Amino acid sequence: MIPRYSLPKISRIWGDEFKFATMLQIEILSLEAMAQLKKVPRQTPSRVRKNARINLAAINKIEEKTQHDVVAFVNYVAQFLGSDAQYFHMGLTSSDVLDTTLGLQLKAVSEILLEDLQQLRAVLAKKAKKYKEMVCMGRTHGVHAEPTTFGLKLALWYDDAARNIARLQQAQKEVAVGKLSGAVGTYSNIEPAVEAYVCKKLGLRAAPISTQVIQRDVYAQYMATLAVIGASLEKIATEIRHLQKTEVLEAEEPFGKGQKGSSAMPHKRNPVICERICGLARLLRSNAMAALENVALWHERDISHSSVERIIFPDSTIALDYMLHKCIQVIEGIQVYPQNMLANLAKTGGLIFSQRVLLALMKKGLARAKAYDVVQRNAMKTWKAGTDFKENLLLDREVIAVLKKNEIDALFDLNYYLRNVGKIFRKVGLS
Repeated sequence: MIPRYSLPKISRIWGDEFKFATMLQIEILSLEAMAQLKKVPRQTPSRVRKNARINLAAINKIEEKTQHDVVAFVNYVAQFLGSDAQYFHMGLTSSDVLDTTLGLQLKAVSEILLEDLQQLRAVLAKKAKKYKEMVCMGRTHGVHAEPTTFGLKLALWYDDAARNIARLQQAQKEVAVGKLSGAVGTYSNIEPAVEAYVCKKLGLRAAPISTQVIQRDVYAQYMATLAVIGASLEKIATEIRHLQKTEVLEAEEPFGKGQKGSSAMPHKRNPVICERICGLARLLRSNAMAALENVALWHERDISHSSVERIIFPDSTIALDYMLHKCIQVIEGIQVYPQNMLANLAKTGGLIFSQRVLLALMKKGLARAKAYDVVQRNAMKTWKAGTDFKENLLLDREVIAVLKKNEIDALFDLNYYLRNVGKIFRKVGLS
C-alpha cells in the first residue's frame, strides 16, 4: 500500500504551536536546572509549568509591536507567572531557545523522512526481486552497451536508499544539538550545567562550544544530506523518464484512470510525477547552497541566516517528504513492458555481443588490437547497412579462420549475462 503523504505531520512540526510549546518546555527545564543549583526558588519551575499559557494570536499581536518573536513570547507568558516572571528566560538569549528548538524540530522531521526512506527501500526490494532476471538493454552514453536486467536497476536504487538512510541517520545525529550558553557563548549569566540538564532531558547533545548561535556548518551538512537524497530520487526519476520515451517504452510511471496527459493531445501519457521529482531536486540543491552561505556570520553572530532558515528548513523537509512519497507511488505502480525490452535488445542486430566476440578472438590467439579491428569492422557494417552482426562475422574470413560457426552462435546467448545476477543481489542484501 502506498503510504499517505505526511505533510500534516511535518507542517505541525514547523508550525508556531509546536515551536512555542517547545520553547516553553526549554524555558521550564532551564528553571528546573537553576532550581537544583539554587539560582531560583525551588517551587518556581512547578508554578511556571502550571501557570504558563500560550496563545498564538496574542503572541503575534505583541510581535507586531516588538518585531521580535522571542520577546513577544516571553512578554506574553510572563503575564501569567506573577512573581516568578522575574526568573523566566533568566540568563538566556533568544538563540538559546530558538536553536535548541530547531534541534528538536529537525530531529523530529528526520524521523518522518527516515520512515519514508525505509518504505521506499521496501518497495524497491519487492520490485527488484520481481524483475530480477528480466533482461533489458544496458546503455552507456545513451547508446546500447550490453544486456543487464531491470531487476538490477531496481537493486541499485535499493542500495542507494540504504546509503541515504545511513546519511540521514548521521545528519540527524549531528543536527540534534542544543545550546544555552548566553549572549556570546561564554555562560556569563547561566551555568553550563543548565545547558547539560536541558539538552539531556530533550534528547539532544549539548554543543561543546558556541557563540550566540550553534555554528551553521551543522545545518549546512544536514541540508546537503537532503540534497543528496533528492539527487538520488532524481536519478531514479530521470531513468524512468528515459525508459518512458516513445522510442524506448520499456517502463513508465503509473497513469491513473481518468488522468489526462495534455490539454491538446488526448493520446499523451507523460512522466509528470518523475518530472516533478526532478524539479524539486533542484530546489533542494539551491536550498543547500543557501545553507552553506549561512555558515560565515559576523563575529559571534548576525541575523542574516535567520530569515533564510525560516524558509529553507520547512521547504526542504516538506519537499523531500513529498518527493519520497511520489517516488514510492511510481515504483509501486510502475508499468513494465518486457516485449519492448526484448525488441530493443534486438534493435542493433546483435551488436551488443561485440565484447564476447572480441574476447573469444583473443582467446584464440589474436592480439587485442587486431581482434578489436576485426570486430569493429564488422560492427560498422552492421551500423551502416542495418545488417545482422552475426551474419557479417560468419562472412568474415579472418573470423571464421579461428572461430567455428557453433562457437560464434554460442557467443550470442543472453543467459550469459545473467550468470552473476544472483551474486549481485546477495551482495546488496537481496535474496
